[in-house]
Amino acid sequence: MTAPSELDVPFRQQHATPDLLRSVFRRHAAGVAVITAHGTTAHGERPVGFTATSLTSVAAEPPLISFGVGTSSSSWPVLAEAEHIGVHILGEHQSELAATFARSGADRFAPPTRWYPGPEGVPLLDGVLAWLVCRVVARVPAGDHRIVVAQAVAGDPDGAGRPLLYHQGRFSGLRD
Repeated sequence: MTAPSELDVPFRQQHATPDLLRSVFRRHAAGVAVITAHGTTAHGERPVGFTATSLTSVAAEPPLISFGVGTSSSSWPVLAEAEHIGVHILGEHQSELAATFARSGADRFAPPTRWYPGPEGVPLLDGVLAWLVCRVVARVPAGDHRIVVAQAVAGDPDGAGRPLLYHQGRFSGLRD
């Protein structure tokens, strides 16, 4: 087989830029999670959290997960020091909750957000499909982000409903 000439190539190539990466990943449907922690902020001891679409199961033995967080995120200073974090899998009925935790400057834990202190003092969101409390085991530098690796220590997989997805810049649910 011979290599195709430039005229035969059925795609156009763009130089890799942050905008290109964002455009490509808008086409990737991802599950939506909220990551929470409790710690000291500029406003005192309080819970923090953010919406994440980068949640990944890493290993079963030991049970490890990972997610990315921007170092410019208002949650990063607490996450940089937290020993334990909460991971919440959102249901398709929770797009407003996802938007609240994605919004810069929002009081994410004020009503109507329902939450309670869970194991290790981690803030847990009410009504999610599933949650884990995890012990942070690594924070790996990755450009303007950190990849956080954490080991599950407690959880509940028994929430009702279908998962919330993020695709083409919007929250949506699964279609039959």
